[in-house]
Amino acid sequence: MRFSFGQELRLEQRQILTQRMIQSMEILQLSALQLDERIDVELEKNPVLELSTDIPDSGNSDEVLPNESADYDREMPDSTVGMDSSIIQPADKTDGSDDGQEQHYEHEPEMTFDSESSGIREEFQTADDFAQNYTDTIDELPARSQNWLEEQENRRNDVFANAASPPQTLQEYLTEQLNWFDLSPEMQKMTERVIYNIDANGYFPYELDDFLGEERTDEEKTLAEKALELVRKLDPPGVGAKNLKDCLLLQVAVGNPLGEVIALLIQNHLEDISCNRLPQIVRATGESFETIQEAIGELKHLNPRPAAGFDTETEAFKIAVTVTPDVTVERDEEGRYIVRLEEGKSRGLSINPYYEKMKKRKGADKETSEFVAKNVGAARWLIEAIEQRRMTLLKVSQAIVNYQTAFFENGPQALKPLKMQQIADTVGIHITTVSRACNDKWMLTPQGVFPFSKFFSSAVASSNGGESVAQDAVRLKLKEIIAKEDKSAPYNDDAIVKLLADSGIKVARRTVVKYRDQMNIPNSAKRKEW
Repeated sequence: MRFSFGQELRLEQRQILTQRMIQSMEILQLSALQLDERIDVELEKNPVLELSTDIPDSGNSDEVLPNESADYDREMPDSTVGMDSSIIQPADKTDGSDDGQEQHYEHEPEMTFDSESSGIREEFQTADDFAQNYTDTIDELPARSQNWLEEQENRRNDVFANAASPPQTLQEYLTEQLNWFDLSPEMQKMTERVIYNIDANGYFPYELDDFLGEERTDEEKTLAEKALELVRKLDPPGVGAKNLKDCLLLQVAVGNPLGEVIALLIQNHLEDISCNRLPQIVRATGESFETIQEAIGELKHLNPRPAAGFDTETEAFKIAVTVTPDVTVERDEEGRYIVRLEEGKSRGLSINPYYEKMKKRKGADKETSEFVAKNVGAARWLIEAIEQRRMTLLKVSQAIVNYQTAFFENGPQALKPLKMQQIADTVGIHITTVSRACNDKWMLTPQGVFPFSKFFSSAVASSNGGESVAQDAVRLKLKEIIAKEDKSAPYNDDAIVKLLADSGIKVARRTVVKYRDQMNIPNSAKRKEW
């Protein structure tokens, strides 16, 4: 290989994403809650942005969306997010684009004064001189009304009042119970040491010799044994157990007529119970079917994980996440399904007129002019990105609703196969834009609240040569067949394949197994009831 210096002329074409395009794509991917959080961050960071709380009700707008693709490098005509087109009607689309609005942002008219306005000019000059001489004592931000200040204070108070208290940990719960006992300081300290070494399942899986270390004494080991014994008596039942069997045995109530049978099942037949091998258990124990079934019924009420429901140091307590729908589907008077966007704070986002005037004003110092121009431009970019997100999300969601009308009429069993490419072709945008628009978005429908991904499903061939069936519809049919089967003689996977074929759904046996596993439905042997 020869290395040398030289010059060459090369022609190539590259696609470069501008900062505005990147911001638009980021905004498009945000859910309603994430967008509100983003707006809060921008309001704190950019002083020219303001959020109006006095927003007129948009009502039922009849505005039709322009028939245009979501071009993320296009200038939007207004500097505020639209108010009256939050509802899209599934009507014929018309071209409403206006390219001439581009000059609105690039060449704004400057504020000038004629000879008759010398008094106004002097007032502006006086204000400028005052601001320059008393920069430490003057705040150029517009004055806030008393109502605005009270509203901000109420919002802060609501945040503190509605903040959820941290959930109690298992260790805290167990330590509180130690107050019921009259423990010596040494015993209290050793018991707390045992408590804070309980794992996320509620077990104490250590040997005491390993737990105490090589420098342990006999007195210390005796104290640890008593401490562990005390912990195993605390609530919840089963805490401090060494393993699963020990945990279940601790929960068998003393004096239970079936206590001996339950303990025997725990010690020797947990695997047989999981595989539903009741005849084998009956032969091994010599007990009757009825006794074994009753003992298994009580065994199922025991808790294999005593720490479940607590916030532990190793496993955070899982709190159900509140879902805020981004789009609401409603039915109009003509029976058509229309979509309405839940806009949240984005409806009242705008640029403060004070800074708009400051940007046009002559005579300001260079640093101030650059600061105002930079922030006004950033604010416009943000508002335009939010507007573009609104338009794209409305188009995509309406296209989904138009295609899946049967779902809203008849429920999940009527869901049709749908790919994102079909929506992209319908709306006239790229498939990646559809993916971003559907990412982490939720839709409130007459059938419930569903993620956008719910409406996209692969097709399963029909056995009679008819229309293909969505995978979710196949899962629902499979679940329905198993729910109606005779539990004393449940269907095996081959029988389910035949029953699905009789219903017009052609699937392989491995597909039935896959769908059954996805829905956590056991096989026929484990579903059998004796």
